[in-house]
Amino acid sequence: MPTYDLIVIGTGPGGYVCAIRAAQLGLKTAVVEKRKTHGGTCLNIGCIPSKALLYASEKFEEAEHDLAALGVIVDKPQLDLQIMMKHKDDTVAANVNGVGFLLKKHKVDAFFGLGTIKAPGEVEVKAADGSTQTLTATNIVIATGSDVAPLPGVEIDEKSIVSSTGALSLDEPPENLLVVGAGVIGLELGSVWSRLGSKVVVVEFLDRILPGMDAEVARQFQRILEKQGFKFLLGHKVEKIDKTPEGLRARIAPVAGGEALTLQADVALVAIGRRPYTDGLGLEALGVAMERGRVVIDEKFATNVPGLYAIGDVVRGPMLAHKAEDEGIAVAELLGGQHGYVNYEAIPGVVYTMPEIATVGATEEELKAKGIAYKVGKFPFTANGRARAMRHMDGFVKILADATTDRVLGVHIIGAGAGEMIAEACVLIEFGGSAEDLARTSHAHPTLSEAVREAAMAVDKMQIHL
Repeated sequence: MPTYDLIVIGTGPGGYVCAIRAAQLGLKTAVVEKRKTHGGTCLNIGCIPSKALLYASEKFEEAEHDLAALGVIVDKPQLDLQIMMKHKDDTVAANVNGVGFLLKKHKVDAFFGLGTIKAPGEVEVKAADGSTQTLTATNIVIATGSDVAPLPGVEIDEKSIVSSTGALSLDEPPENLLVVGAGVIGLELGSVWSRLGSKVVVVEFLDRILPGMDAEVARQFQRILEKQGFKFLLGHKVEKIDKTPEGLRARIAPVAGGEALTLQADVALVAIGRRPYTDGLGLEALGVAMERGRVVIDEKFATNVPGLYAIGDVVRGPMLAHKAEDEGIAVAELLGGQHGYVNYEAIPGVVYTMPEIATVGATEEELKAKGIAYKVGKFPFTANGRARAMRHMDGFVKILADATTDRVLGVHIIGAGAGEMIAEACVLIEFGGSAEDLARTSHAHPTLSEAVREAAMAVDKMQIHL
């Protein structure tokens, strides 16, 4: 019976990072993975393949619509979806194989199969062939991630009614794509197929897109997507989806009541969110405290069962790969005798469309709800020289700072490259920086990031280029 200092169940971004950091700190570590490959949802059927398709489809659209304005004249591009999908699959393979290499490099033992916690410190691994083996450890970390949240009454077959998994592997662009849910996943994958020729209709239960993000950013982004061809039915719900010889027929009704309508579609993408994945872990038998499907943990990621910890999508907080990574590092360091921690105020969120959206810290709505007095600095990319040279002038940077101390409380960017630009805002918030700190920090010219500096300057009405 192999004995370890730490067993990590799940090798998504949280799990494999936790295991590697633990091994670096001298802990004898093993991982248990139910898939045939490491990397979890993110690397296999989530973050990485979706970004590969987002990038490829963006290039296709650029060739079709944007290059002529730059003096680059090409024939109308033709889509070879098989090659595009190969690019996606090759990207996934390189990443998951890389994780396997890193685990071996750090001498982390890997076991493939479904892990069940039979008792504190004891994990049974059931392999695909039905064989089992038992591992023991001083500590166990649950890092099993999340799964697609189902839509009641709608059966996902991953062919015509798909989750994010099926939407990454369609045989051809559907003529009409119905997206259920106006969150990050629905808008990103809707963008992929819209660029490749699909007509996209998004149905959202709430009266806005991107719930939880800054409302002003969401409103502008909706207008941008509508210019790109998206159609939105906000404040509506999908009651049922029927399969007919002509395709899908969806019954859609206003949330507030009223007459329902019918939409025809070739493919429907169900993207209403994700739920923690804890199936088969044996948590109920162990008496692990749960709340709304999530594992309850304390400030040190410990459950109510001694020696059992949890991180990532199965615990409180946003379901983000990098949040899981931060927690994985923190719990490994705590178990290794160090002082691991996560600053949840400095965790960014990104929507990888074009333009991108990136955000960190508080929104205006959150500050108002808490009664915190704040100042706002904004700067549009229309006034940024690099953005104009690149013909990517949609969007703006918005900085929220404490009205008394000038400490930056939130940064929200909509624009090309927003996902990269948000990093300096994360550093600023991590160190408790002020808007003036950012405003007085030199930024290379000409760059898109100058708009971030100008927004910081605008907090005190000292912006130069507007």
